[in-house]
Amino acid sequence: MKWLPTLALSLTLFSINSCKKSDTTSSPTPTIVVPAVSTSAIATINSTSVSGGGNVSADGGATVTARGVCWSTSSGPVATGSHTTDGSGTGSFTSTITGLNAGTTYYFRAYATNSAGTAYGNELTFTTSTPDVYVAGMETIAGKGVATIWKNGVATHLTNGAQNAALYSVFVSGTDVYATGFESNGTKNVAKVWKNGVATDITNGANQARGWSVFVSGTDVYVAYEEKIGSNTSGKVWKNGTASTVFADGVMQSLFVSGSDVYVAAAERTISGSFAAKIWKNGVATALAGDDSYGTDVFVSGSDVYAAFEAGNGTNVISYYSKNGVQTPLNAGNDAETYRMAVAGSDVYVAGYQYVGTKTVAKVWKNTVGTSLTNGSDYAQAMDVTVSGNDVYVCGYDTQAGVASAKVWKNGVVTSLTSANSFAWEIVIKN
Repeated sequence: MKWLPTLALSLTLFSINSCKKSDTTSSPTPTIVVPAVSTSAIATINSTSVSGGGNVSADGGATVTARGVCWSTSSGPVATGSHTTDGSGTGSFTSTITGLNAGTTYYFRAYATNSAGTAYGNELTFTTSTPDVYVAGMETIAGKGVATIWKNGVATHLTNGAQNAALYSVFVSGTDVYATGFESNGTKNVAKVWKNGVATDITNGANQARGWSVFVSGTDVYVAYEEKIGSNTSGKVWKNGTASTVFADGVMQSLFVSGSDVYVAAAERTISGSFAAKIWKNGVATALAGDDSYGTDVFVSGSDVYAAFEAGNGTNVISYYSKNGVQTPLNAGNDAETYRMAVAGSDVYVAGYQYVGTKTVAKVWKNTVGTSLTNGSDYAQAMDVTVSGNDVYVCGYDTQAGVASAKVWKNGVVTSLTSANSFAWEIVIKN
């Protein structure tokens, strides 16, 4: 029976191998789920932007590749719609939402995305505020022009009506409201600047003068003004009480301050006795056109310098804007004139008017495309334009039955500031 040990050994080996196999097990594949994310409450809010955010508390087993907030005017915003992208990974984050419409309710929520998909936090709502609208101009009371600022349609008179006065520019810095224009002393117009209704004389009243444009940069207050000296009208810039001459004879229009650079737009008298449109940077002039042209505004956006001007071609007056010296015409055919301008992103807006028959139509151009604000039944002009979010504001006047009335147009819809004989020259939006 020699085969018995061999059989026993085989049975033993079989038993050992069987045990080894039963002891070997594989690890389960981890389950990946969407991240855990919550929405943070809005921290700040104004008319066109808000700041908020969220927190990604768990990544769901895979790297969070995108996170942010999404929003909509209806419930259930998604990350494929309007959204921000605020980094990756877990933890809290902040978001800034821009380009909103004023006085509008929005729904928003945080989101986080990993390889399993996109998760959303709790949905919240916010309502953007309504911006303050400031307009500088003049209202006639008892036969006298009164320097007037309208805030949200409510007039504040900076002069008492004893002598003629008017405002041509307004600037809002924080809670302070600055304006410039003139007030007559009985024989001469005195250029002035007002801060919160308190006037400072820029000129001494010996010569005719008026302030055309005010700009505040930090603690510095600048005013572009003109003063009649002898037979010439001198263009000057006043800074914190000190004046410097920009040109000896011409027509002052506006100024813009960017950092330490001071830009002025005006028309300087030429040898022929005509005027030439120019802009000055720190006192150095650049011509926009030759004789029979007027520079009306300058606007700086980043490193780009824009100007609005008009020039006669012997038959008509053509309106233009320029960007870093490259000129773009705004009208073809009928005479048109420019006043103030604004730049929002890649869009260029210019306010002015154009003749239709014997009357003038208030117009605003956006990237050369003109929109009529009045119907041409009488004389009207758009004097200034500004942009806040998706809203375009224009101020000016429309004449009915021989009486000019100050107006504001918001996205083409008109509001009368007063029924009195009045003008609106500049508009500012404070978000």
